[in-house]
Amino acid sequence: MAGQAHRPLRADAQRNREKILITAARVFTTEGLTTHMDRIAKEAGVGSATLYRNFPTREALVEAVYRNEVAQLCGSVPSLLERHPPEEALRAWTRLFLDYVTTKHGMIDALRAIAATGANPYGNSREMIHTAVATLMDACAAAGAIRTDVPASDIGAALEGIALTSAGPGHREQAERLLDLMLDGLRVRDRG
Repeated sequence: MAGQAHRPLRADAQRNREKILITAARVFTTEGLTTHMDRIAKEAGVGSATLYRNFPTREALVEAVYRNEVAQLCGSVPSLLERHPPEEALRAWTRLFLDYVTTKHGMIDALRAIAATGANPYGNSREMIHTAVATLMDACAAAGAIRTDVPASDIGAALEGIALTSAGPGHREQAERLLDLMLDGLRVRDRG
């Protein structure tokens, strides 16, 4: 089994795995973690055997969904910077961060339970997020759009704090206002 984990998946198997992860993230976010696994398989358009072959337990699926969400969030940085000026890319990414936190919030108890078994579902997610923030900030600083005296770790901490406000229903608007305040505080000001 360990050898299988490192072997690349066939294209169709990879597509099925991605469909499962996308569907599970949506279902876990809207309906909670108690949703029957067979329902996730059916909504993803795969058989139950395919789901269980990829994710033998609910915990394995929750962990994979979480890791996939982090990878998508952090992987979005290059395309955001390609499509938008750096300051707009940073703003867009902070909104994606809120989406990520919303997905993660529904899974937090399960992730803690997984961590309590000695597993590390978080892996290097904090470092990945820090790198994404630093990349965006570096691009903004190079464009002269933001101050250079604020480290990426401070922005990461601020994002985590703001994300806590978006955890409940109806709090998204407040979280977005707080993000705007944070980003406004990063702007370079004319001293004249």
